[in-house]
Amino acid sequence: MQAVILAGGQGTRLAPYTLVFPKPMLPVGGQPIIETIIQQLAYYNFKDVVICLGYLGNLIEVYLKNDSRVPKDVNIRYVLESKPLGTAGALSLIDGLEDDFLVINGDILTTLNFQDFFLFHKQKKSSLSIAAGQKKIKMSLGILEIDGQDRVKEFIEKPTYTFQDNMGVYIYNRRALQYIPQNERLDFNILVEKMIQDGEDIFAYRSEDPYFWIDIGQHADFESANQEFEKRRNEFLKS
Repeated sequence: MQAVILAGGQGTRLAPYTLVFPKPMLPVGGQPIIETIIQQLAYYNFKDVVICLGYLGNLIEVYLKNDSRVPKDVNIRYVLESKPLGTAGALSLIDGLEDDFLVINGDILTTLNFQDFFLFHKQKKSSLSIAAGQKKIKMSLGILEIDGQDRVKEFIEKPTYTFQDNMGVYIYNRRALQYIPQNERLDFNILVEKMIQDGEDIFAYRSEDPYFWIDIGQHADFESANQEFEKRRNEFLKS
C-alpha cells in the first residue's frame, strides 16, 4: 500500500529549533518524528512511501538515506516543492499515485491503526476520508445562552465542550485529485469545501479503540509529545 508524508512546512511556531532543522526532523523519543512515522507505516504494510519536501528538505533526504532504522523493505521516493503548496497542493506533483493512498502530515504523532482506517475508507467507497480525533475544551467562564430579544435563557457554569477535530491523517481516492490544481497552493480545508460543494462523499473515521494523537506545532506540543512517547513507547513503535 502507498502513503504520502507531507514534510514541506517551515514550522515557524517552533523557532528557534526549526531555524536549523525541518520540523519532521525534531526528535521525539530519541528519534526524528518522520522516522517514527515511516516505521509505523511499514508496520501497517504501507511500504511505498512518497515524501513531499520543501523547507530544508535536503536534510530529511540525507538523514533517511543513511538511517539504518528505516525498514529495508520500504521504498521511499522524494518530491520537492519549488514553492510552498499548502497541505494539499503538493499531491499534484506526485506521479504514480494508486487508486487509494494514505496521506499524513510530517509532524503528527499518533497511535492510530492505519490499516483499520484504510479498510474503513474502502468499505465506505469514500472519495476522501479524514481521521477524527476527539478534543474536549473546558471553558474558564460561565456561558450565557441569549435569545433574539437579549433575554438570558440559560446560564452554564464553566461547561466542557467536545469536538471532533482533524488529526492530519487522510485516505484519498484518486477522484479527489481532480480538485487539486497542478503546482498551485491549496490547503486541505479548501479542498474539503470544494468536494463537499460538488457532492463528493467524504467520511470521518472514528475508531472504537482509543488512540492518542498530537500535532507537534508549538513548543508545548513538542514537550508533551516527548512525555507521551516515553509513556506509550510500545504503542508508537510496534514490532
